[in-house]
Amino acid sequence: MTTRVILIVMDSVGIGELPDAAEFGDQGSHTLGNIIREMGSLQIPNLVKLGIGNIDNIQIPFSDPSPIGCYGKAKEVSKGKDTTTGHWEIAGIRLDKPFPVYPNGFPAEIMNSFCEATGAEYLWNKPASGSEIINRLGDEHVRTGKLIVYTSADSVFQIAAHEDIVPVEKLYDYCLAARKILQGEHGVGRVIARPFTGSSGNYVRTKNRRDFSLPPVEPTILDVLSQHRISTTGVGKIGDIFAGRGLERSIPAKSNDNCIDVTLNLMKDGVKGLIFVNLVDFDMLYGHRNDIAGYAGALEAFDRRIPELTAAMEETDVLILTADHGCDPSTPSTDHSREYVPVLVYGKSLAKGKNLGVLETFSDIGATVLELLGVKPTLKGISFKRKLVL
Repeated sequence: MTTRVILIVMDSVGIGELPDAAEFGDQGSHTLGNIIREMGSLQIPNLVKLGIGNIDNIQIPFSDPSPIGCYGKAKEVSKGKDTTTGHWEIAGIRLDKPFPVYPNGFPAEIMNSFCEATGAEYLWNKPASGSEIINRLGDEHVRTGKLIVYTSADSVFQIAAHEDIVPVEKLYDYCLAARKILQGEHGVGRVIARPFTGSSGNYVRTKNRRDFSLPPVEPTILDVLSQHRISTTGVGKIGDIFAGRGLERSIPAKSNDNCIDVTLNLMKDGVKGLIFVNLVDFDMLYGHRNDIAGYAGALEAFDRRIPELTAAMEETDVLILTADHGCDPSTPSTDHSREYVPVLVYGKSLAKGKNLGVLETFSDIGATVLELLGVKPTLKGISFKRKLVL
């Protein structure tokens, strides 16, 4: 019987546009495929060995004749393409209404309430690229102390501040105040603290980012596992995405490598149940910045670490690699893209080379996690455990 599942979300590693991509302006998006096309090659032999190149119609130039993993891809049925929506769907929630977005900035009643609650003033209040806006307004922020408030095509309220002007903990307090205000019809998916450092012309965001998400609107696999007294551990952004709910422990690691280090230590320490990991660098550092070479390098770096994960696995462990949306760095857009996500499953005692086909919802992943850990799936999604067993 499986006593441990390691579920790793490769944040934004999409594998081709969904049938409804045009409704989101994402025609032609294929995060992985377009990176390979633009780079000319990509050294990801371990992902290939797990079966990523064998996924139906993935349209990448390599596959493995005898993959060691089971492989497939999943559709997103929720009405969105953001981190929260994707992770919640993996965990068993379908959102029929998207989180609100603010292409013209937040309305006056929201900003007035924010200023009244915090005593702070603000700059901008429009969509922006985070790295660009701090260099555009950083000097004025440093001079006046006014917070840089901005959003994007996603459902986010972001506050940027220089760590020497607004201490990180104070910035978190401002975000908590915004989170209390942004409820109901204005319930954005995430309020995000975006601290930065540096000097004029050279401002850089730090790793002290923190997300303040809405609590899940329905039960998730984390809640179900907790009710069955099965251990749940979140690594990276997972604690923020689920507002801590259903997690026995949360370890907010700050980078892909740090997240993998933490995961390996948890495995070696004998932590059981679900280890749920988000690898944010693909999305945050490269996808949103249209940095094709950087994204490619991050994929290759992660691929090199996969043998460490598989070597640390016990006989009954299961490793699942997937994603939550796309963020194609080759397109003009700097936002997420509506794409299929890969589903790669490996276990020493599992079947090898099984084609899982096309999963009709990300929630099939969560349902499978529950069944693997001995819990009857009761949320959205259909378990594919039967396809994994020998």
